[in-house]
Amino acid sequence: MVVLATKCYVEGDARDRALDGMNSLVANDIGELDVDWHVGVRDDDFVQVDVSGEDAAVARNVLAETWGEIVAHDEGLTAGKEYVGTLESWDDDGFVLDAGVDVRIPADEIGLGRGSPEQVVERFGLVQHLPVRFVYGGDVGDPDSEPSRLADAERDRLYDWQRGDGRLNVNSATRGEVRATVNRAGHAQDIVTVERLGLLEQSVVCTEDTDPPGLLAAIGSYLPAEMRCVV
Repeated sequence: MVVLATKCYVEGDARDRALDGMNSLVANDIGELDVDWHVGVRDDDFVQVDVSGEDAAVARNVLAETWGEIVAHDEGLTAGKEYVGTLESWDDDGFVLDAGVDVRIPADEIGLGRGSPEQVVERFGLVQHLPVRFVYGGDVGDPDSEPSRLADAERDRLYDWQRGDGRLNVNSATRGEVRATVNRAGHAQDIVTVERLGLLEQSVVCTEDTDPPGLLAAIGSYLPAEMRCVV
């Protein structure tokens, strides 16, 4: 079994659609290997994939590399190693990521320029449950531990968002649902693509002439989701 660093936190029909989509994504990742698999959801909403068959070890490694892996509680996180967690909350003191355990990124270890954590969230269009790479600093109870921080690759990715064309980030919807919503609102010509960030977190990449806040206003009534523009 491998626990992926992406969550399924919607309910009802939306949950069924999300898990059907996840099954298709897993098939794309490992379908050519000699394995059987079953996609499920843990009590903490992380997606888990039970894999069996001759190529099971290879398949688990592929899925962990593609999505990030949540480490088992009995293994624990290793100081200085890079992991993926989901952005669960933020306050004046920093970010809180869920990596199977809560990991706090202090405000001065976010490394995304000036401003409070909330201002960083607004500036970079961050939405709750977004998968985020970080370097674990160590047990906060250990006086010799370093603080956890965002990974260099994560900081580079977020700065690239700002340097590129406009973006609108969304949670609580699959990539297909976001694309269909943009089309239904009559704005298909205003976007380049919908980039998958997690199972239910997407980034709508706008064309050069599209105003992301305007797109948000246009599609917001169609999609019950948290949405933020990269500014």
